[in-house]
Amino acid sequence: MFLQSLRPWYDMIGGSSNDLFRTATVLVMATDRTPATAAQAKALGSPIRLRILRLCLHDELTNQQLAARLECDPSTLHYHARILLETGFLERAEPRHGPSGALEKPYRSTGLSWTLDIGPDGGGATLAMLDAFRAELAEAGPESVESSSRFVLHLDETARDEMVQRIQDILDEYEAADDERRSGGQPGLGGLFVLHQLADPD
Repeated sequence: MFLQSLRPWYDMIGGSSNDLFRTATVLVMATDRTPATAAQAKALGSPIRLRILRLCLHDELTNQQLAARLECDPSTLHYHARILLETGFLERAEPRHGPSGALEKPYRSTGLSWTLDIGPDGGGATLAMLDAFRAELAEAGPESVESSSRFVLHLDETARDEMVQRIQDILDEYEAADDERRSGGQPGLGGLFVLHQLADPD
C-alpha cells in the first residue's frame, strides 16, 4: 500500500478533474442501499446541486442565500433547486419572515442522497462529487485539511467489497449520531471516499 498526503496536490485545485484524477474514477457504494432512479442519478451529476444539498443539510436556506453563498445567479440556483425538489433531494421548509419582513420560502435537504446507490456510472455523479469536494476544499483553504491518505491496493472482488462495506459501516455509524455532536457544538468536517480502477494496473 502506498500512502501520500493530500496537501502537496492542493495546488492542483485550480485545474480540471482530469488534472487531479487522471484515471477513470468509479465510486463504490455499499450494496445495501436503494438503487437510484435515472432521474435521481442525473440530479446528483452536478457539483452545484451537491453543494446545495450539503448547505441545506442542517440549515434552511433560501434561493437568495444559496445563490450568494455559491456565487451564482439566483435564476441558475432556482433551476438547480427545482431539479432537486422534483427528485426528492430537497423539500420546502416552513415559510418565514426575513430581516426585512418579507416572506421567505427556504429549502432543506431530505437526506435521501445518503440512502441511495448511484451505481458505477451514476450519470456523472462521481466526477460531480470530486468537483464539489474540490470547490469546498478550495473555499475552506489548505489549512483546513485535518487528515488525508492516497493509496494503491491490490484486491480481488471479495476483498474490495469487504473493505468498502467496512468503511461504509463506519461512516454510517458516525453519521447516525452526528446530530447530537452538532448540537453539542463540535466542529464540522467534510470528506470523500472514492475507490477507482487504475488506468495502468501493474
